[in-house]
Amino acid sequence: MDQERRAQWLRGVLDVCVLALLGRRESYGYEIAQALDRAGLGQIQGGTLYPVLLRLQRTGLVAAHWRDGEAGPARKYYQLTPSGEEAVRQLSADWRGFAGRVDELLFPRWKR
Repeated sequence: MDQERRAQWLRGVLDVCVLALLGRRESYGYEIAQALDRAGLGQIQGGTLYPVLLRLQRTGLVAAHWRDGEAGPARKYYQLTPSGEEAVRQLSADWRGFAGRVDELLFPRWKR
């Protein structure tokens, strides 16, 4: 996939992808970036990811706390707040509807 196109699409869905990952379990930035990469979204740089995490924290969807590292420095862990859990549910439903409409435009039933 073209990297510029991937980057444009990712800008629109990165927040909800991060929220979805945090809905599975609390995590720290580097671990979130690795999970996004494993999911096929590509390598997300800290300069992209950490502003998203900060924005989600400022809007009350994510809470953060520091925890001592097992073999290194302390890490900032992020977890969903109750508002974040509700946001994941709503955004997931919104995404499903939106993606379905895009799929219908790209792959109309009469062409399937």
